[in-house]
Amino acid sequence: MQTVDGSGPPRSAAHRAATTAGKGRPTPKRSEAERRRQPFTAPGDRKEANRMYRQREREARNRKLHGMQRGEQWALPPRDRGPVKALARDYVDSRRRLSEFYMYGLVVLLVMLFVRNALVQSTVPLLVMAAVLIMLVEGIFIGYRIRAIAQERFPEESTRGVRMYAAMRALQIRKLRVPKPRIKPGQSY
Repeated sequence: MQTVDGSGPPRSAAHRAATTAGKGRPTPKRSEAERRRQPFTAPGDRKEANRMYRQREREARNRKLHGMQRGEQWALPPRDRGPVKALARDYVDSRRRLSEFYMYGLVVLLVMLFVRNALVQSTVPLLVMAAVLIMLVEGIFIGYRIRAIAQERFPEESTRGVRMYAAMRALQIRKLRVPKPRIKPGQSY
């Protein structure tokens, strides 16, 4: 087979498309390219290099911490990432629960342990058992409810671990939760 002018084999459309296009400008001369380069200024001594390294690391950690507190996906640890976990956080944050005040109750119970009164000493174990039972029941209820909601809203996403995640978030003091709550109590999730 020959081409239209009869000089050689025909070229297919795929072969013609395989050639690379030019970059659209001439290659700069070496002197011009070197003029554009930014000079690299290395620190003068090892102490200065370490100080600069620590400063860069501190800035990176602060940026990641602020991103994590805002709930940005790139900054969250793997256990907090994904739409199902975000839904669980919003579900827990949408209401005030008894679990939220669990830590405050533990402080009160700790103080009550040091009171030398027979009546107080006999009621502390009962109060501890009641608190644990309430937290357990509330955690189970939250877990089942969030799993059902997550399966309904995100059928293609995995709900593995979301029950424990939601129950543990409910036990945390609201102001200390990370990522910070996006919604206030009473708002819709």
